[in-house]
Amino acid sequence: MDLDQRSPAAGTGRGPSGRRLPLGAGLALALAVVAALTLVPEGSGWAWGAPGAELRWYLTGLASPATLLQLVGNLLLLAAPAALAVRLWPGLAAAGRLAAVALATGGAIEGLQLLLPLGRVVSPVDALLNAVGAVLVGAIVAAADRTGSGPVGAPGTAAVDGATVAMYR
Repeated sequence: MDLDQRSPAAGTGRGPSGRRLPLGAGLALALAVVAALTLVPEGSGWAWGAPGAELRWYLTGLASPATLLQLVGNLLLLAAPAALAVRLWPGLAAAGRLAAVALATGGAIEGLQLLLPLGRVVSPVDALLNAVGAVLVGAIVAAADRTGSGPVGAPGTAAVDGATVAMYR
């Protein structure tokens, strides 16, 4: 096979496929950070975060820096993985798909916090906030890709039927 005819999936390092390895590595690192933030023990056992009580806590504590930190932290927990995943797999940008993956990820985190003796609060509200943040960030990244605001391809190249071709002016 002529090296110039390889598809981008062959790993030439040019065009959109040349970003797959860095995006994949970034996603793995982002997920490792999420695991470290959520699965490091803080004691033993677990506690249940009753959704009604937790929602009241958020709504009545918006003036509290601790409450705001918790709220923003939950909204941003899956932001980096969502952004990288949408760049890596553009089909994931559909809100329903990303919401399903984000809810499953948030639910898995809460499930592990329940099953492992980490001393964490298990909260369906946290999982929902994680998913909301992921969907919002995924939508922003997808919109940036559609409008050309983000780095989609190298200047002077275009993807045609899965292959990167040079564009001449």
